[in-house]
Amino acid sequence: MSVTHDSMANAIRALSMDAVEKAKSGHPGMPMGAADIATVLFSKVLKYDAGDTRWPDRDRFVLSAGHGSMLLYSLLFLTGEPKMTIDEIKNFRQLGSLTPGHPEVHHTPGVETTTGPLGQGISTAVGMALAERMLNAEFGDIVDHRTYVLASDGDLMEGMSQEAIAIAGHLKLNRLIVMHDDNGISIDGALSIADSVDQVKRFEACGWSTQTVDGHNAGEILAALEAARTSDKPTYISCKTTIGFGAPTRAGTSKSHGEPLGSGEIEGARKALNWPHEPFVVPDDILAAWRAAGSRGKAEHEAWSKRLAAIDPAKRAEFERRMKGELPAGLGEAIAAFKKAAAEDSSEVATRKASEAVIAALAPIVPELVTGSADLTGSNNTKVAATPAISPGNYAGRFIHWGIREHGMAAAINGMALHGGLIPSGATFLVFTDYCRPALRLAALMKVRHIEVMTHDSIGLGEDGPTHQPVEHVAALRVIPNMLVFRPADRTETAECWQLALEAKGSPSVLALTRQNLPRLRSTYVAENLSARGAYELSPATGEAKVSIFATGSEVSIAMEAQTELAKAGIATRVISVPCLDLFEKQDQGYRESLIGKAPVRVAVEAGVRQGWDAVIGSDGIFVGMSSFGESGPYKKVYEHFGITPQAIVAAVKARLG
Repeated sequence: MSVTHDSMANAIRALSMDAVEKAKSGHPGMPMGAADIATVLFSKVLKYDAGDTRWPDRDRFVLSAGHGSMLLYSLLFLTGEPKMTIDEIKNFRQLGSLTPGHPEVHHTPGVETTTGPLGQGISTAVGMALAERMLNAEFGDIVDHRTYVLASDGDLMEGMSQEAIAIAGHLKLNRLIVMHDDNGISIDGALSIADSVDQVKRFEACGWSTQTVDGHNAGEILAALEAARTSDKPTYISCKTTIGFGAPTRAGTSKSHGEPLGSGEIEGARKALNWPHEPFVVPDDILAAWRAAGSRGKAEHEAWSKRLAAIDPAKRAEFERRMKGELPAGLGEAIAAFKKAAAEDSSEVATRKASEAVIAALAPIVPELVTGSADLTGSNNTKVAATPAISPGNYAGRFIHWGIREHGMAAAINGMALHGGLIPSGATFLVFTDYCRPALRLAALMKVRHIEVMTHDSIGLGEDGPTHQPVEHVAALRVIPNMLVFRPADRTETAECWQLALEAKGSPSVLALTRQNLPRLRSTYVAENLSARGAYELSPATGEAKVSIFATGSEVSIAMEAQTELAKAGIATRVISVPCLDLFEKQDQGYRESLIGKAPVRVAVEAGVRQGWDAVIGSDGIFVGMSSFGESGPYKKVYEHFGITPQAIVAAVKARLG
């Protein structure tokens, strides 16, 4: 007797409710309600090989509703992911297990992205789908797969989901298929108490194909997924489900959402689902059917490997290099050539323009570098001749117009980085990191190479005033673990910071760049990347230093002027440029202590707030910067108004020295 769809789906339900019960924590309702959707997808549709969950041409499955993580863990165990054992299922939500409360990429094999914060998964999936189309345009049919998303009501209520679906619809990402676990229940109760959006009409308005099915009818689900594969638009499928399906009293209620069902309810669910087996036991025939589903893509995997082996060897080597995330040969030479030219160019330039020049130099060398902007292309300076823009249905380009969708942009860039084969970068004004911080935080948590060019980085943007002057944003970004925040001071440091961002395979980077022109500070070529240690002595003192000035970005030139004035007064001063405080904090204690030095007066200069600087200058050090919001006016006048000037530094030092 063949194994039925219902028995395969019930294996997911049973493992999920048992794991949550054992952990005394978790979300059983979503896995139980969406089990039929997942069973059809994984057993009939999804192109994957459980024996190699990193196969480059696999279909991607994103559980946007990350709280329902036991659905995914059950699938990984049932289909045969070797490391997802029944013991890992039993250790759900326990310290050190492969089954944390929400899915974490790079932690659990088979998990494509870290989800849990609602809206992030569906938005990240947009980037995966876009990366697939861009790489297909470049490499042909060795990149030919789809991205499937299982999203909840909560995912679609989050504002970022609107940004994401608008991007996908505009770009006609027809390889993206979103299955909505449309159960009408949220934590507070019926969804209707807070939301009455017609999601079908919403997606249609954004340029998607739409369908509505019974989420517990395997035939309807399969037909909808098959139709989605032929659409010329991204597809949204509303799957009407019952949360906690099978639970005798909690099904269809918020009580099944985020807490264990309890032994009595589980006993009733076992009877209702005709699942008489002991906890964590899956009968051999059902497990065999699931393992067969897990190996269903093996033949496609082998056929793909043969196609890959048959293409031009140089093209194959390039594809494999990029999917491994390795940088191309010639990057170091290109940076060296740029630095040599920069050392000889005495003209003043904004670091946003210096960054544009770096991108122009690197784009031909690093073909996987993709740039873009959230509707500030002419201000961010991230589009160059070598990065033509993609357009709806035409993905043979390397620049993306994201529109005014900072959060959607940042999440999609996470997806592009996770997909592999591309090094994506976005851009907007630094102040708008507030609009995309959750995605940047996830980038750091997921350890992806995600680069953001954030221009207009301080009160130096001037006339636009305090709404656009990011006085607290650099400090706020620096506190995110594993985030690299760069503030280069001139052309040379800009090139070095770009190199470090590209080389940071396991960290996202933010390049905070100026609107205003800055003078050349490094007039001698040095082969070493001095910015790599985060801070270095730019200008030593003449004699034993009485003062050490630490500065970043546009304020380094101010520190240099102060050094000249202090020298005239007989006060020996050294200037330390700090392009990346995060990297400096990672250096060994000996280097940090030697660079900080023993000068009796320490000063930090940054057109932002003080937070983070006490580790360098001490709590009694002098800070020349901001303690309030900014003002509107010409930038030089604004700097004078807030006392971020050479004269202010000199006065503060003299007062301290008495």
